[in-house]
Amino acid sequence: MGENRHIGLLGTLITIVILILLIALTNVDTSKLSYFESLSSKITIPVQVTITKLKNKFQGNSAFFSELDEFKAENEKLKNLNSELEEKLREFEILQAENETLKEKMNLTEKYSEYSTVSADVINKDISNFSSTLVLNVGTRDGIQKGMTVIADKGLVGYITSVTEKSSKVKVIIDSSSTVSCNISTTDESVICKGTLDNNQSLRVTYIPLSADLIVGDNVETSGVGGIFVKGIHIGTIKEIITTTNVTDRYAIVETSVDFSKLKTVLVITGN
Repeated sequence: MGENRHIGLLGTLITIVILILLIALTNVDTSKLSYFESLSSKITIPVQVTITKLKNKFQGNSAFFSELDEFKAENEKLKNLNSELEEKLREFEILQAENETLKEKMNLTEKYSEYSTVSADVINKDISNFSSTLVLNVGTRDGIQKGMTVIADKGLVGYITSVTEKSSKVKVIIDSSSTVSCNISTTDESVICKGTLDNNQSLRVTYIPLSADLIVGDNVETSGVGGIFVKGIHIGTIKEIITTTNVTDRYAIVETSVDFSKLKTVLVITGN
């Protein structure tokens, strides 16, 4: 802005000087000064044109920089607004996830209303072919005790193996050292389901009675025998039957109804 003012003053001074010269020249014999008038025009007109161009240029640059500052300010406002919107979106997603979790817990409680239960969140998990355990955010202060059955929306999860005041550990049925006494839906025969090292979504059915006529698609549920799991909790379905040369060694593969890799919410059965 300061340079613009200086250019303007310089142009004004030069214009005044030229006007004074022209007025003075008009009082003199024009025939004698025609040469000087021509010379004056040749000097002053280009100077005036140059000064005008310079003035317009600096005025244009000033407007450009002014607009640039306004653009930067507007851009900053938009960035701040975008950050606020992103924060609100994150808050909405968190609320939506919490709402889904609450709905899942309510549905679970209603589905197993014949039992006394405590809902829990899975806060840690170790699901592998060698060891499969969960850690829940409930403990003795919530009435949880060692040996209690843990279930999910689709069926059996496992049982409580250790408890602290605020947390508890669950051995899930796909653990390779886990065994569950089960019934087959179509025959009501008692069998044993064991975790395997081969697949963390399958169980092996063993000790199948010779009289049992297994069918692919049969439902498998807890028998209640053994005192660990309550009776009648769904486990999965038979997806394959393997026959050997020795009929007593035949076994079946059960696909668990619970997807342990995605498990987030469970119920602990505290009583009937």
